[in-house]
Amino acid sequence: MKFNWVVAGTPDPEIKRACIDLEYRLRPKITKFLLSKLDSESCGDFSCFHFDVDFQKQWVWISTKTPEQYIELLKADFDREINGSPLFSVA
Repeated sequence: MKFNWVVAGTPDPEIKRACIDLEYRLRPKITKFLLSKLDSESCGDFSCFHFDVDFQKQWVWISTKTPEQYIELLKADFDREINGSPLFSVA
């Protein structure tokens, strides 16, 4: 699982720390979501999943770098289950 951080300009150390903290909170939530939606043979280690995280807008989406079949399978529930959470209270 890879995260691409969308941050305006050059992030300062405080923003970098907040991104790391947010990633540690996002990883288990996204992993649990993926496990609930996918069978055990679907990219088992989740290395094929990429997520874009807009820190200022406080939004996560499945990156187009993720294989299309997974995007189509997950997108309907992703926003509700991931973006509808209190993870972004650090901004």
